[in-house]
Amino acid sequence: MKKFICTLAIALSLGSMAFAQKSKDIQVAIDLKNVKDDKVMVSITPPAFDTETTTFFIPKIVPGTYSEDNYGKYVEGFKAFDKKGKELTVTKPDENSWKIEGAKKLAKVTYLVNDTYDIENTHDIFSPAGTNILADKNFVLNIHGFIGYFENKGETPYTVTISHPSNLWGATSLIDTDASNEVDVFTSPRYPDLVDHPIMYTKPDYTTFKVDDMDILIAVYSPTGKITAKMLTPEMETMMRAQKKFLGPINSTKKYSVLIYLTDGTPDDAHGYGALEHTTSTTVVMPEDYPLDQLKSTLKDVVSHEFFHIVTPLSVHSKEIHYFNYNTPKMSEHLWMYEGVTEYFANLFQVNQGLITEDEFYQRMSEKIAQSKGFDDTMNFTNMSKNILLKPYKDAYYNVYLKGALIAMCIDIQMRESSNGQKGILTLMRDLSKEYGSNKPFNDEDLFATITRLTYPEVGEFLKKYVAGTTPIPYDQYFTKMGVTKTTIKTPGNPFLKDGQIPMVTINPAKEIVILPTVTPNAFMTNLGLRNSDVILGVNGKAYNLDNIYDLLGASEGWKEGDAITVKIRRDSKEQDIKGTVKLPVEETEGFHATESAKNKLKEAWLKG
Repeated sequence: MKKFICTLAIALSLGSMAFAQKSKDIQVAIDLKNVKDDKVMVSITPPAFDTETTTFFIPKIVPGTYSEDNYGKYVEGFKAFDKKGKELTVTKPDENSWKIEGAKKLAKVTYLVNDTYDIENTHDIFSPAGTNILADKNFVLNIHGFIGYFENKGETPYTVTISHPSNLWGATSLIDTDASNEVDVFTSPRYPDLVDHPIMYTKPDYTTFKVDDMDILIAVYSPTGKITAKMLTPEMETMMRAQKKFLGPINSTKKYSVLIYLTDGTPDDAHGYGALEHTTSTTVVMPEDYPLDQLKSTLKDVVSHEFFHIVTPLSVHSKEIHYFNYNTPKMSEHLWMYEGVTEYFANLFQVNQGLITEDEFYQRMSEKIAQSKGFDDTMNFTNMSKNILLKPYKDAYYNVYLKGALIAMCIDIQMRESSNGQKGILTLMRDLSKEYGSNKPFNDEDLFATITRLTYPEVGEFLKKYVAGTTPIPYDQYFTKMGVTKTTIKTPGNPFLKDGQIPMVTINPAKEIVILPTVTPNAFMTNLGLRNSDVILGVNGKAYNLDNIYDLLGASEGWKEGDAITVKIRRDSKEQDIKGTVKLPVEETEGFHATESAKNKLKEAWLKG
């Protein structure tokens, strides 16, 4: 990005609110109309201070990411002014904080914000937690990247005024209290609540529908316009209706927004695919060139996971979550619940509501078992959660979606067995929601005792031995309780990954994709006549290289047996197009299958109850 110097004149040009009389809330102005050098101006008017100094913070970490991303790195030109427009002395203790002298005189601070999407190649920010500034086209406002908080003022109300081009509309679960089509005004009771409500500004492309008493908003940004909210809504509505039916009376929000950003996959656009949960919304980043069916399928799994966060940590969470410290965080011991139970529900509800078959559910769980074995299976899970920001624990973070979900599954199975099918982990989460709720956090160290009291001694023993202990979970024993045993299953594989994990391709010095010279070509390659050391330049008219190799892997997940395909390659310095049909490799993996009919009733209660 071009270097931009913020002059005093520009800093003072953000409207008549600049030096207004002090109010009890924190007033924020964000200018999306006058974007310069890909940066956005933010102006903040604080309430009165009774101290000589104060510190302004931009978050170092935000809930749901479990990584220190230091959003202060993307702020520049920070200035503080008194009511006469005179600059106050500001020092920078670290990259996420600014110490202001003469705080009793402080009338306003201003600064510029850079976005993260166009520099992800050098800054590792998970895209759904990042920010986008694309003047007159798209703005992704994950609030933690634009607005900070003053020391000891995190519980102070905020009023946020956003000026934006009239052709752009802000998709969010916040309520706009201004009728203008160029100004939005949002209020929030406290900083954590404000940060919990992302906003995406783009040309209006959205749908709305109602599920029971919950209003749902689906908003889409597609660079070329090839994907619309209307295309994605039928599957999203079916999924969310099934989720609400599965959850029953658990409901903690009246409006839920799904903000979907589709990236073009170029080096200066987002490439970290996935989603980030919020109390009343989900931000999603996916590639625009995914086949539509593949995009719908991926969104179903990703968004359903985030939606289930309305159970935990929204309704059930510890003090570490409720009073989250964005700059000196203390992590909770219970990621197995926040992410694990959520991920388990995202799979269980699909078999429960008939969206996938029993065997597909078993296959998903067996894949999680296989992948989780790639991590230290003796690692104390509560200790790992508490220290997730530190090595070696942070390297095991992904295991919360694998072993965390399997922990939830085993608790579910144990509860079904102990109650003769009458209760499962959904019962437990409903009871915990009643015990605590969104405004009553629990003490980390008390949770296991509470769960044991609400369930059965066997569940307490499981938590002590397998979650807070170091003993690997004997998954076979838990499946056997439901009449489910091991079997060998055959599944379609990925054309470029052996066993779903081992690459069949590499990258050469020119950043091109090359079939490894040492691998045995799989069925996909031999069917098309692809050879070792062939350089793959493109598929079906789209060019691929290092910059978008993950787009190729993602797109290949949507290929079906017999699909027509054209692969552009270079072989022996000559380029050629190879035309043919897709033949997917077949992989044999260890899985599970229901065989013991005597336990069908218990199994039905587990999967369908």
